Amino acid sequence: MAMAYTSWSLLSTRLFCTNKAKRYSSSLLSSTDLFCANKATAAAAPAATVLYCSSNCFCCACNGRRRDLWWSWSSGKHILRCLKQLQRNGTKARARASSVRWDNPSKRLLSTAASAVEVGGVTISRDEVVKEEDPTNNVPDTIFSKIGMQLHKRPDHPLGILKNVIYNHFDERYPGLFHKFDDLSPIVSIKENFDDVLVPSDHVSRSYNDTYYINSETVLRCHTSAHQGQMLRDGYTHFLVSGDVYRRDAIDATHYPIFHQMEGFRVFTPNEWEKAGLDGTTLAANELKETLEGLAKRLFGNVETRWTDSYFPFTDPSYELEIFFKEKWLEVLGCGVTKQEILTDNGQGGKTAWAFGLGLERLAMVLFDIPDIRLFWSSDPRFTAQFTAGQLGIKFKPFSKFPPCYKDISFWISDAFTENNLCEVVRGIAGDLVEEANVREEAQKKLNVILR
Repeated sequence: MAMAYTSWSLLSTRLFCTNKAKRYSSSLLSSTDLFCANKATAAAAPAATVLYCSSNCFCCACNGRRRDLWWSWSSGKHILRCLKQLQRNGTKARARASSVRWDNPSKRLLSTAASAVEVGGVTISRDEVVKEEDPTNNVPDTIFSKIGMQLHKRPDHPLGILKNVIYNHFDERYPGLFHKFDDLSPIVSIKENFDDVLVPSDHVSRSYNDTYYINSETVLRCHTSAHQGQMLRDGYTHFLVSGDVYRRDAIDATHYPIFHQMEGFRVFTPNEWEKAGLDGTTLAANELKETLEGLAKRLFGNVETRWTDSYFPFTDPSYELEIFFKEKWLEVLGCGVTKQEILTDNGQGGKTAWAFGLGLERLAMVLFDIPDIRLFWSSDPRFTAQFTAGQLGIKFKPFSKFPPCYKDISFWISDAFTENNLCEVVRGIAGDLVEEANVREEAQKKLNVILR
């Protein structure tokens, strides 16, 4: 089937909601399905598409009048009633083009979003981050609402517990040397986020499909490495930077559009490698591996470790550290010897350095047996009360007793469809009720999406 103005293909969607969803009415979940269908259709169209009730829809709330899905949950419930009536009449709702832009559909759904947040003593207003009239902006309110929560700064939160253990490791190994930063603003320039760390101009991470752009020159940081250049220019030679980072991503148990990283950096002078009788690169690589192997054993016990060669734009050579944990090899972090171009461009020419980066959630999920990354954002005391400051590795105990539920919908998509756009829509409408989204191709231009 094809629309008059574009070629679309059918997308069948199954919504698999979390246990918590059972507490909500079936009409809410069904309206969520319909919202997802409409907004994903809008994502695929040249302009946004809204679903109108058919002229022969005679439900009391509609009576055939035009209704779109930008309005509210009540609108969703209304459309659901219309859809049921249409199904009884054996008719179909028709899609028509609207002048409403697709850029940020989920922005329109959260009218109660906070007007400002605070990071490091600096207030960031919603208008600075969510710009509905700017076509280069793709930050929804669901993302803005998480800025300033700083889970890594809570001493009794799994991320805060892990961060402080890592801090203690570096304090003991390098007493008084490492400066620590954990409240830097996540709003950075494209230069800081990409150019300063030598990310190629055509790298996929620069795309609007992968990164949250505030405007054409400013983004929400994709990694804590975005602060590396400024730290070096400010004269810091030993530092740890922790913070929340932002990436448009899939929906599943191990991915979330906001997560937390820690960046470590250590600069060596010529005197240091001459004293050691080694060249600068060898000294940096040897100390880097020794330091991080010690960190792995600090976190996981006396585990077997191994190093594999890797690639990162900002280090050469580059490595990944793996540990043998619970009968399998587990990747812990990436690291390497910093490229001379970065040091020279930031006032540290003629020196060598090492750098590493690790994901706090990735390690915490293993150490605390937390099965789903969304749980880190939970304020449910049944989750938060399980953890105590300073106690690493307390095992999470599941507490939900509600079974999952499934909902099915279908809609049409064009070649412009991307999974990340669909995931943004789902998160914007259903929040964390949706547990997983998997897209697979069944036939040419026909996709089946399973939302769990």
